[in-house]
Amino acid sequence: MNKVTKTPEQWREQLTPEEFIVTREKGTERPFTGRYWNTNTPGTYRCICCHTSLFASDTKFDAGCGWPSYFQALNPDHVREETDTTHGMIRTEILCNICDAHLGHVFPDGPPPTGLRYCINSVSLQFEPAE
Repeated sequence: MNKVTKTPEQWREQLTPEEFIVTREKGTERPFTGRYWNTNTPGTYRCICCHTSLFASDTKFDAGCGWPSYFQALNPDHVREETDTTHGMIRTEILCNICDAHLGHVFPDGPPPTGLRYCINSVSLQFEPAE
């Protein structure tokens, strides 16, 4: 697993302003506004920064929260958890383990079989439809 490291300037050249704010500065898109919150097409969701595969469409479910939600990461080595204590809350942040992009948060209120809800910003993802 090769780490992808770039300067903030290099990331700014590659990403849109919103992608940069969310993935590099730990921002959040507004609920029900992202391009993938209501997508049901079969395929793979990849990191917008480094194109690492993160989530499969068959693990996506409607959590009613306004962000794409998944009950399982495609490869657990591709995501990393860190404690997030911002905004007066204690949450578990999810980052791409390859490029350190902020993706969203994971909560213990998802469906079986994992009971997890990976609540991910659409803007941090790139969708690759199945062939």
